[in-house]
Amino acid sequence: MRAVTFQAPEQVRVEEKPAPELSAADDALVRVEASGICGSDLHIYHGRVPVEQGFTIGHEFVGTVLAVGDDVERVAVGDRVLGCFHTACATCSSCLRGDYHRCRNGQTFGHGSKLGDLQGAQAEQLLVPRANLTLRRVPEGMSAEVALFAGDVMGTGYHAVAHAGMRAGDSVVVLGLGPVGLCAVQAALAGGAAQVFAIDTVAPRLDLARQFGATAIHLTEEDPKRAVRSATDGGADVVVDAVGDPGPLELAVSLARDAGTVSGIGAYAGRGEVPLGLAWLKGLQLRLGLANVIAHVDRVLALLEAGRLDPSPLVTHHMPLDQAAEAYELYDRREALKIVLTP
Repeated sequence: MRAVTFQAPEQVRVEEKPAPELSAADDALVRVEASGICGSDLHIYHGRVPVEQGFTIGHEFVGTVLAVGDDVERVAVGDRVLGCFHTACATCSSCLRGDYHRCRNGQTFGHGSKLGDLQGAQAEQLLVPRANLTLRRVPEGMSAEVALFAGDVMGTGYHAVAHAGMRAGDSVVVLGLGPVGLCAVQAALAGGAAQVFAIDTVAPRLDLARQFGATAIHLTEEDPKRAVRSATDGGADVVVDAVGDPGPLELAVSLARDAGTVSGIGAYAGRGEVPLGLAWLKGLQLRLGLANVIAHVDRVLALLEAGRLDPSPLVTHHMPLDQAAEAYELYDRREALKIVLTP
């Protein structure tokens, strides 16, 4: 089968690899219909996340079940399914608390041996462990490009506001309008936020946020602090940092109201300075970490099916798997918002 493999920083290649086979009773084999290129894939592409040469990458997928192990009950051969970006065992102490994103036995698709040694989804076929928990049936009539979002990007945007404890009537700020940030905008509005402020520097992304119903604020051409504080009587109830950098996190702290919540869903790396003194004085809650997508996937899928969430405007490019190298270059230049690959 053909698969997109990591070769070296800024170098991926489509190679022929052996088709996967079932190896455990709760495994499933999926013929991939569509896979996505995600912002976190760029960490691999640039070598910031170590992945072995020749490893198949990608962690977002929709496809059809080809085979299942004896213990798989929730999906069957012939079902059209979507997958969560990682697996969980459902039996460790973290999973028993519902913290599937902190599973002690979890594996992440396409992220190399250090994150579970699970080959990725940018391929013609995929082995899916713990299929009862990892896979969901795609609702009848739902497109692949919409279903693709439930197992990662929309699930992450939803987690950003759910993890913050957002309630109907709250005011919300979203910093960074990449796919996750724009999904957080939609999730906040779907959850009943009274006001959503969307902050970025890229005009087309600000326009999309406006189309979704948010108040768009240009980071450098406007004064975000003044705009948010004047409209909210001192600050937002929830501020989502969808960038993953100490700079935006510092701004997030300043935009939150006293006793508000900052939800950091961006992928932070290395060291940075955060105004902890200001956060302490304001009595803020800081909610950080990887998204608990498995815990949210059924709710997200229901909202997608009902049309309350619609990520389709975020998909800017459809490209064949054979053009994966060109797709990564395009995505790295920020000339695409979301790319869907089809085998």
